[in-house]
Amino acid sequence: MARSSDGESRPSVENLRVLENIEVRMTVEVGRTEITIRDLLRLSEGSVIELDRLAGDPLDILVNGTMIAKGEVVMVGDRFGVRFGEIVEPEKRVESL
Repeated sequence: MARSSDGESRPSVENLRVLENIEVRMTVEVGRTEITIRDLLRLSEGSVIELDRLAGDPLDILVNGTMIAKGEVVMVGDRFGVRFGEIVEPEKRVESL
């Protein structure tokens, strides 16, 4: 492993090649909110919950819970897809693992 200027060990890009075939979970997060269990139990078909994000704001793209990018929803045929926008620098992604 390579050492940073502060003496910490960090995996090099070459060492990460061993991990390339491991599957991870990618999640696209539209927004979040907190509600009480009472309100949760009262939800029914057609209920609307306000999220903490404005319409048109970029979505968070996470891999195993770590944000890797921001993006937007697109249509790919008759399925949803996501177009990547701002991407977190690879070094910062590795640091947060």
